[in-house]
Amino acid sequence: MSAAMTEHFSWQRFSELRNTDLYALLKLRSEVFVVEQNCVFLDLDDHDQNSEHLLMHDAGGALIGYSRLLPPGEKYPECSIGRVVVPLSVRRSGAGRRLMAESIRGSRERFPRSPILIWAQQRLEGFYASFGFVTVSEPELEDGILHVKMRLPPPG
Repeated sequence: MSAAMTEHFSWQRFSELRNTDLYALLKLRSEVFVVEQNCVFLDLDDHDQNSEHLLMHDAGGALIGYSRLLPPGEKYPECSIGRVVVPLSVRRSGAGRRLMAESIRGSRERFPRSPILIWAQQRLEGFYASFGFVTVSEPELEDGILHVKMRLPPPG
């Protein structure tokens, strides 16, 4: 059985997150964005409470992917996908691609007329471009890592 067949996606509002899921997603974000990338920054930015959270679990219930969807007007005029993360143990398995595809699908379902904005690490520009995102800014240094704004126009 392939990994894709054993994954389970769930979308949850902040108020719907169980304590164990909240702990797991914050731990994953910290493991990757703070420890692995050696980047000291304030991950808890007061946008989680107004976002929808996408959790990707494996067949055993372990969290193997996460992203959050900010509604239009929360941080940018358009909706935004952020905090896209998979643990090192599942990278290069296609899990990141499946996570991003579901993030886009869920964004389109909730905000069909909104472009989708991402603030991407520049080294992942090609990955996001493969989904149709177009770079719309010059690289900017944030927390010691080069980032670019990328936008996916609404369908049609």
